[in-house]
Amino acid sequence: MQDTKVGTPRLAAATIGNDVGLLLAKLHAAGSALNNRALGDFGLRERSFSVLTVACSGLEPTQRELADFLSLDPSQVVSLVDDLERRGHVERATGKQDRRAKIIVSTAEGRRIHTKARAALEACEHEQLAALSDDEAGQLRALLRKALWGRTG
Repeated sequence: MQDTKVGTPRLAAATIGNDVGLLLAKLHAAGSALNNRALGDFGLRERSFSVLTVACSGLEPTQRELADFLSLDPSQVVSLVDDLERRGHVERATGKQDRRAKIIVSTAEGRRIHTKARAALEACEHEQLAALSDDEAGQLRALLRKALWGRTG
């Protein structure tokens, strides 16, 4: 992903050009723009796709777990789940561990859309990380996972 804005390479030489927060924010902003364009073909955006992805995982998350994992306010997750449920992509079901808790599970239609959208996002990720080798992209993922969760696997 090449930054073509005038002056960007010159300004990147400033001390802040090595700031992890800035680098992650810029990478995220560029990636979000690419992802949301691709996801638009499926009526999704990054956040709704994230909820759908976890719903398709078989892990049967609660809305609270989704909010914590995705770093979203619980009300945002409720809204995202409501929308995905209206569109037939997910369902709220009774939890197996705690019958009072509602888990979020994907429907067959949700899994079908997710498979197609996932392929589109993999192409976006490949485009965004084109300057990295496959090994470097794997190292980046491992380092980010380690920084976030203390593990690489």
